[in-house]
Amino acid sequence: MHTLPDTPAAAAFRRTISSPLKLRLFMLRSLPMAYLAGLRLREITPERAVITVPFKYLTQNPFRSIYFACLSMAAEMASGMLAMMHIQGQGRVSMLVVGLEAEFTKKAVGLIAFTSEDGQRIAQTIADSRASGEGRTVVCTSTGVDEAGDVVATFRITWSFRAK
Repeated sequence: MHTLPDTPAAAAFRRTISSPLKLRLFMLRSLPMAYLAGLRLREITPERAVITVPFKYLTQNPFRSIYFACLSMAAEMASGMLAMMHIQGQGRVSMLVVGLEAEFTKKAVGLIAFTSEDGQRIAQTIADSRASGEGRTVVCTSTGVDEAGDVVATFRITWSFRAK
């Protein structure tokens, strides 16, 4: 897979959300539960994004691990940040999660990092929607690993894009 061209609008978006203060303000306004859960952006490039979620009081379940909904939120945000970046400068594009599948393989404790490497596929799906004028879907994978590097969960999130 080749490297995606970096558009000025995508680069500006990455600069904005890479500022911890600006990202927190965005989450407080648009994603308040992500803000309260302590989700953080570790990395974003045109191809991949990494979001972390900590084990803490607000993210715990009764089994002393991270509640699955908090894991889902971090997994969705990893691919969602890529999607938001790729719609910058593309005119009006609606985006919506239309499907979710998850596998949990290990107890999630500590800091969990979710990585989505679907930037190329997201950009192509948006381009296909723009060219056809119809909605298009793409299944993105977000893999969560703990601090030891062990996979704790894998999410497959189906996004729908429709260029207007």
